[in-house]
Amino acid sequence: MNAVVLERDLIAIPTSEELVARAAAMVPQLRARADEIEKARKVPSDVIEMFKEAGFFRILQPKSHGGWEMNPIVFMRVLNELGRGCCASAWNLMILGVHNWEFGIMNPRAADEVWGEDNQTIIASSYAPTGELTKVEGGWRLKGKWPTSSGTDHGKWAFIGALERNEQGIPIDRHALLVKREDYEVIDDWFTFGLAGTGSKSLMIKDAFVPDHLAHSMVDYKLDDRPTNYLFPFAMIFYSSVSAVILGFAQGAIDVFIEQMKVRTDNGSGAATRLSPYVKDRLANAVSKVRSCRARMEQMMAHCTEIVERRELVSVDDRIHYMLDMARIGRESEEAVLTIYKCTGARGLFSSNPIQRYLRDVLAGANHITQDADNNAGALGGYLLSGELPPLLYGKPDQA
Repeated sequence: MNAVVLERDLIAIPTSEELVARAAAMVPQLRARADEIEKARKVPSDVIEMFKEAGFFRILQPKSHGGWEMNPIVFMRVLNELGRGCCASAWNLMILGVHNWEFGIMNPRAADEVWGEDNQTIIASSYAPTGELTKVEGGWRLKGKWPTSSGTDHGKWAFIGALERNEQGIPIDRHALLVKREDYEVIDDWFTFGLAGTGSKSLMIKDAFVPDHLAHSMVDYKLDDRPTNYLFPFAMIFYSSVSAVILGFAQGAIDVFIEQMKVRTDNGSGAATRLSPYVKDRLANAVSKVRSCRARMEQMMAHCTEIVERRELVSVDDRIHYMLDMARIGRESEEAVLTIYKCTGARGLFSSNPIQRYLRDVLAGANHITQDADNNAGALGGYLLSGELPPLLYGKPDQA
């Protein structure tokens, strides 16, 4: 099946600045709908369509299938902006949009099969290796239950994560496998205190066959003839995309805080709250954390872009340092929002005040496994002291 590239897909590729401007223009509308989306416990289709029309799903998509094949930092910058508006909507774009990058590291037949008739088909996912994977002739059999498939209502396929084990039951590889919508059931079990609007429901697979060309290793990182922007490590792109959107949440909370504190007065004295040294100090420190996180992300991607443009792989030494740098973004974004939230007093408790939703959403986002600063710090410390690496993250057992 050949990919269909429609005439409308052949328009000029926008610049990073143009795409970020499109995202920024959506922020007021997204912020106004955040409460509605949270109560619905899912992002509505019209928001996803708005992201499609803006070209956000084409940023990482291969050119062979109507995409723009851009450097992943462009996608991250867009997420930075959208996260300021509605955290759930931005989270959905992050999860659903980053999958389009994944096709650049797979057998080309996968993209042909998924996008052959509609190159704007959306793919959901659940990578937690909670199910059972069995190798069979020509592919794999898959069954089990997978949690937290964000935006799954919009997906016609899903990437499913699973461990390949040897005869002794020891994991030897970690795979992502593409499963058709008719092969899994969506279970509505997403009832949470944060990121409630993401619709991150569970997927149940009774028994699905996945051919080899619809599967790939998430840890087998090696040099081949793929286009430059798909030579980044799988984990780096996925983990840093999560970091990027959470960073947007923190900036959104800062935006709202500034708006409120500019006009707020002290209930007792009537003095302008903006004159309080306590308020000014906490705001500045929160801003500093967010700016520092953004600078780290930009530096990481600039450095790694130089490497892949030389047709080289990003070294384990660089990757393990950057994994902690990205995980720290979740931690520091959380700290930034908590820093300013303490200035809001009782007003910050009311559901009518959007800053409490930013707080809940950043706490939820920072709990994502990609933002685990503690274990990533332990991994880096162990590597520096003895060369040890966590299993199935920096390569297969014979590579790491």
